[in-house]
Amino acid sequence: MKPEHTIDFHLRWLWQKIIRIYNQEASKFGGTMSVGYALLNIDKEGTPSTKLGPKMGMESRSLTRTLKTMEEKGLIYKTQDERDGRLVLLHLTDDGKKYRDTSREVVLKLNEFVHQNIAQEKLETFFEVSNRINELLDNSNIYELEGSISSTNKID
Repeated sequence: MKPEHTIDFHLRWLWQKIIRIYNQEASKFGGTMSVGYALLNIDKEGTPSTKLGPKMGMESRSLTRTLKTMEEKGLIYKTQDERDGRLVLLHLTDDGKKYRDTSREVVLKLNEFVHQNIAQEKLETFFEVSNRINELLDNSNIYELEGSISSTNKID
């Protein structure tokens, strides 16, 4: 089987291209895609650091490095949750808010570009298939089901 005939090849190829585009834009502002993505996922009221990793799909080691960089650059600051002193809340500084706004513009521009160049019907199919693959992977243990792959909920 050729790599280009596998699903993961196309997903990885597309995601790597998006990462490269975002990192090129972020580098103009002294940042990275990871920092921009983290800023977009920190709520105005503060976000518990333990919730940020799952929200972003990042491993804790990578997230820890990203948060340390963000704190050193003055983009975020940490406080303890008033209701639960065990929780550390992440907040955006004024610079962090500016960088988040720039990150949002970059994401919106890429999305607008894609929407202008691909028919809405095809994008809806892409989202439907992506969501279904995500559900399948969340709710199945593929390798324990050898020989019994079910197609009861197949998307046509």
